[in-house]
Amino acid sequence: MKQTPERLALAHAYSTCLGHAEALQEALVDLHQRDLHELEWNKLAKEDRRLLDQFAYRYTRIQDDMGTRLMPAILCALEEDIAAMPVVDRLNRLEQLGWLPSAAEWSELRRIRNAFAHDYPETPAERHAQWRLAIAAAEQVLTILDGFATHMHTVLPG
Repeated sequence: MKQTPERLALAHAYSTCLGHAEALQEALVDLHQRDLHELEWNKLAKEDRRLLDQFAYRYTRIQDDMGTRLMPAILCALEEDIAAMPVVDRLNRLEQLGWLPSAAEWSELRRIRNAFAHDYPETPAERHAQWRLAIAAAEQVLTILDGFATHMHTVLPG
């Protein structure tokens, strides 16, 4: 299989996402072990803040990089013309090709990510609920990335 600029871009985007995934998975393991309760959100220990920061950074980065770099790179490596293709059409095409389980699900995961990144709930209970939702969404994003691995051999050599 010939190494093209599109395949090189895909390999780089995929490698970047795998790095985020590894750090995100570590943060998720630690968060599940720590299991912060609602009342702890008023006064977090330094270690808890660092853990939450790691999770927040890696969660937003992996989803951003998957959506803006990896998914377009997959389509380009598959020789799809995406220049004038809106994001929703790219997602639908990835679903049609069997790479993405559900374009609608990815859009919902993106909505959750945007709310997580841009909204700051007032009460500890609301913050706790938002974090729980983000943790579940992050786990689903990792599952989607794992699914991409099963297809990667079709566009990347070795």
